[in-house]
Amino acid sequence: MLEVVGIATDWVVVAIGATMIALVFVNVCLHVVGRDLAWVTELAELLMVWVTFLGGACATRRGAQMTITEFIDKVPGARRAWADAVVDAFCIAILVSLVWFGINLAIAGWTNELTVLRIPMSFQYLGMPVGCAAMLVWLLWDLARILRGDARDARWSV
Repeated sequence: MLEVVGIATDWVVVAIGATMIALVFVNVCLHVVGRDLAWVTELAELLMVWVTFLGGACATRRGAQMTITEFIDKVPGARRAWADAVVDAFCIAILVSLVWFGINLAIAGWTNELTVLRIPMSFQYLGMPVGCAAMLVWLLWDLARILRGDARDARWSV
């Protein structure tokens, strides 16, 4: 099931990215002839939030998130697994708070509208809690695999 969700997330990110490229390209071409579609800029901003956080989930799925490992790489053997578990637990706590506050932000923004698109700003704000929730799923899965005793290479071999 996680594999299907991961593949679907990858394709959603590709689709959003392709849509953003097409929209911005059309708008740039229109600028050449002195025209502009104001809604393109606003929609591209909305999509950028979504592609950023869902892209983070795609990276988390692969273990490709940015890490600074100078110290943790020096931890030997089984202690390294516990160090990885502590890092995952810390990241999980941060992501839980981002999901919580992101949902609250989306609820609060429901009455505000995007200027040109005239849709609730919550559609833009929801990118953060949805993307962070997806990251949370992958980190919880990684933590479960650490506690199960899976080696680091086996955990991140997607």
